[in-house]
Amino acid sequence: MTTPAATGNAHFLFRGPIEREFSMVSPSDKALSNKMWGGRFAEAPDAIMEEINASIGFDQRLYRQDIAGSKAHATMLEATGILTRDDRDAILSGLDQVLAEIEGGQFKFSRALEDIHMNVESRLREKIGDAAGRLHTARSRNDQVATDFRLYVRDYIDTLLGQIRSLQLALVTRAEEEAETILPGFTHLQNAQPVTFGHHLLAYVEMLGRDAGRLEDARKRLNENPLGSAALAGTPYPIDRHMTAAALGFDRPTANSLDAVSDRDFILETLAAAAICAMHLSRFAEEMVIWSSAQFGFIKLSDKFTTGSSIMPQKRNPDAAELVRAKIGRILGALNSLLVVMKGLPLAYSKDMQEDKEVAFDALDALSLSLAAMTGMVKDMQPNREKMHASASAGFSTATDVADWLVRELNIPFRDAHHITGQIVSLAEQKNCGLEGLTIEDFKLIDHRIDSRIHKVLTVEASVAARKSYGGTAPANVVEQAARWKSALTGETHVPRALKGRKHGTPGDGGVE
Repeated sequence: MTTPAATGNAHFLFRGPIEREFSMVSPSDKALSNKMWGGRFAEAPDAIMEEINASIGFDQRLYRQDIAGSKAHATMLEATGILTRDDRDAILSGLDQVLAEIEGGQFKFSRALEDIHMNVESRLREKIGDAAGRLHTARSRNDQVATDFRLYVRDYIDTLLGQIRSLQLALVTRAEEEAETILPGFTHLQNAQPVTFGHHLLAYVEMLGRDAGRLEDARKRLNENPLGSAALAGTPYPIDRHMTAAALGFDRPTANSLDAVSDRDFILETLAAAAICAMHLSRFAEEMVIWSSAQFGFIKLSDKFTTGSSIMPQKRNPDAAELVRAKIGRILGALNSLLVVMKGLPLAYSKDMQEDKEVAFDALDALSLSLAAMTGMVKDMQPNREKMHASASAGFSTATDVADWLVRELNIPFRDAHHITGQIVSLAEQKNCGLEGLTIEDFKLIDHRIDSRIHKVLTVEASVAARKSYGGTAPANVVEQAARWKSALTGETHVPRALKGRKHGTPGDGGVE
């Protein structure tokens, strides 16, 4: 998804050089800071005030969005006759130079100038002189930061949507490969019924689809332009807010200036969607930790996503999965933190709202990294089909198939069939065998109506193949759903892949033997 604003990719901006470059707080910086906003004040802020007030240490990553907003604002001011064309041209040229300096690593950020807005404006003034001072006409830092932050979150949502799609495609590809692989399906982490590994992987594709939908919804609601709301009440200048909205790729300007500068619903909603997505990733990561343990041995992760022990040479620890599992703590913490910040604020802007960005940046970075790690692990994991099959066959996992057979073939009411099946399981436990190990005489000992046809439903393969209801685990369903998702994710038509009729653990099929 692209926008006319062309504000750039928000992904991992914190890894650039810009956050490592701070100039010393010079007397001239302090004087300039006081000049830019402090005409009422006789003295510069105390050092402690400066420390708690400055946000440049984290909001500098908004530089692309800040400059894009300023260029749109300057262009609008000239179009409405508020700026001369010469001033507009000087401002646009100067902002391009400032952008080049920041992206080239030559820009020196100053804590005395507090934030990204004043750092950019100060450097612009050094480059073009008094024309820079006219840029702030008909706007405030209140609507400026609200605009920058919306643009940034919008860019980051686009990044996350692309990452979710990549993870979904990786899962769909593996689901096609494992459409016939038998896996134990659990409830209460106890063997319940056999499923296919492909069906299990597609469950996460569905979850991620909902995650993407929530982020898309958040993006739609945030896509209104606060610029021009000024400090809180609007402006007497004859500005054209629809023009700046269009220039920045917004659908429309915000309709209420008080709401525009004090609203942070857009990041709260994004963080809520991020927390749910992280929860889904955490559930999958937990399964990877379990599956890769010696006790389960369902999958193997390579050296790319595991680490060793400093004293136990045999260890292969699923650290990447464990860290993905932990990231939700940071993301949910960011959501709670911002809710607490916002809950008691009267309209309109309060300085408390400066605390919105640091936690949001950390949370979005954590989700982005988790999505990347999970995509890598999905592509990397090697299934041990023999162990999966053996585990799926244990614990009388086809007992429900026996009950269904009694209902379907002998017309026994389900509650009675459930009771009969419980007696059959009890007999198998006494004989220390699986249901498939019982003879027809054993079955008739429980109920004389049972005949030899029952043996056809006792295998795990028969169990999964029979579950052809829409949304069920049957291999035929898996390949159909995988094709549907591939078509939806790629925009191209995909037909279901032909089933291989593969037995579990066939040598040479890519599984761990």
